[in-house]
Parts: sequence; C-alpha cells; structure tokens
Amino acid sequence: MTIPATTDTPRRVLVLAHTRRPEAREVARAFVKELTGHGIAVRLMRSEAEDLELDPQAFDPAVELTDSETDASRGCELTVVIGGDGSILRAAEVTHTRLTPVLGVNLGHVGFLAEAEHEDVAATIDAIVHQRYTTEDRLTLDVRAFVGGELVYSTFAVNEASVEKASRERMLEVVVEVDSRPLSRWGCDGVVCATPTGSTAYNFSAGGPIVWPQVEALCIVPLSAHALFARPMVVAPSSVIAIEVLQGAESSGVLWCDGRRSVDLPPGARIEVSRGLRPVRLVRLHEAPFTDRLVAKFGLSVEGWRGAAELRRQARAQGELP
Repeated sequence: MTIPATTDTPRRVLVLAHTRRPEAREVARAFVKELTGHGIAVRLMRSEAEDLELDPQAFDPAVELTDSETDASRGCELTVVIGGDGSILRAAEVTHTRLTPVLGVNLGHVGFLAEAEHEDVAATIDAIVHQRYTTEDRLTLDVRAFVGGELVYSTFAVNEASVEKASRERMLEVVVEVDSRPLSRWGCDGVVCATPTGSTAYNFSAGGPIVWPQVEALCIVPLSAHALFARPMVVAPSSVIAIEVLQGAESSGVLWCDGRRSVDLPPGARIEVSRGLRPVRLVRLHEAPFTDRLVAKFGLSVEGWRGAAELRRQARAQGELP
C-alpha cells in the first residue's frame, strides 16, 4: 500500500456517478459542494453535470467539465465513483492509462470493489480532504483476440475475461492452453479467466475459488463443461492462458471483459489472457482484513466463533484487561 504524497500543486478530484439513480445524484452533489468548499477542484463529465443540474460557475473553484473519458482523470489525485461495482469498473476503464486511484462509494448491492457506503459520505469526504487514505494496486488482465492469426481486438479486464457460447442451442467447443501447452478440450457454455479481485464476481458464481487480493494468481473456471476433467484451476500470475474456439465447430463464441466490452468469436478464433501491464489502483480508507470484508459483504454466519474469547483470555492473563 502507498500513502498519497502531499504537493503544492492544486488539488483536483474526478467525480463519476451513476446519474440515472436519484440517490447517486444526491451523493454526487454533496461531494461537489464539500470538496470545492475545501478548495479542491472537481472535474465532471459534461453529461453527468447536466444530469446533476449543476452550474459549474457557482462553485469556487469552478467545476471543470470534460467530454473526453480518455483524459478525464488527467491531473487528478483520485477518482470518486458513486454507484455499484459496475460503475467502479467503468471508472477503472476511465483511469486505466493514468493509474489514477479509484475510490468507490457503494450504492449497489454487494459492492465488493467499493470502500465506502452511502451513509459514510461525510467521513469519506473528510478522509479525502485530509488525505487520510492509502492505495492498493490490484492485478488486472490483458486480453487479446486473434482470428486467422491476426490480432483483431485488444483490451484489459479488472475482474474477468470470459469466452462464452453465442447461441443457447449449441455448446461451445474449445481447447484451453496454459503456457503454450494444451490442457483440455471442453464442450461447454464457456470459460472464465479471473483475477483475485474478480474471484468474488463471475468466478464465484461459476463455482471458482475465492482468492485473497494479496495472492497473485489467475483463475480458470469452465462453465457447465461436459467433461470429466472440468474443475476450477489456479495458475501462476506469469502464466499465459489461451482459449481456442475449435475451427471445425458449428458454434461461435463471444468474448466478454468485465461484462462491459464484447467481441464476437468465429470458429478458429483464439483468445490470449495474461497479467496486465497496468494494475488498477484502489483507494483504501480502512485496514480491515479481507476476511472481515467477506463476512460483511456476504453476510456470513460466524456464530460460535471462539477466537474473540480466546484473545480476551490472553489479554487478561497478560494484565491488559481487568
């Protein structure tokens, strides 16, 4: 983890919001008002500023507007994104080339990527103003699609890249390869390649393992494979995973990255997945262990756990408690 450096340059924060939701608009307005009130410049996408019904000149410093997502985070110390995990994945796209830290304020359901909840807005703003936060780099995926040996598509993913069948009527016939060696042929609904960050998303729903963020690894999970050997696998972060749609197969596929970007895959297409050259940088306000996050986000039962009682017993034995 890294702590944000203090500089003499003007401070600037990019705010992105799921503006179709009234609650998100309300929270976004609060961030704009409070941050500018502390002398921190705020940048908004022009379309979102219109949804928020804000007059940029009514604030000091004035709110900056941009039409370009590519340059939206230029010169910003962090990006505040208000919404669910889908909104945070969009923010990761916007900030990817500049490694701008992303701070998620959850208005969705589970919100595994978010660091704050909507009721924490005041405390979150205070942490930004006084730079009481750290950042954490998370492993990403670089994804390339080839057809006829020619590169036709290149992108990245924070959570996962999945190759799925394009039609409900037929299975997808694929061969999976790891580090230039064939692993297995599957007739299946698809294959998910996930990061540790994405292990609680599609990977989790497909029966893959939950991987702690500190563990550097890649997951491979077949979807409804008609095969005896069809189990989730964990490979090295340096591994290159390839998925080939069989040339003679009657079914085609589709590549999805984070459920947001897709490209069609004809028979003979090849997908290569490897560790991303650029991580995604997430803001952390709390040092809560990942185990505690799992328990809180999934509402896991820990009734009967004796660990706390044992810790108290040890503290009393050492005279630290009465």
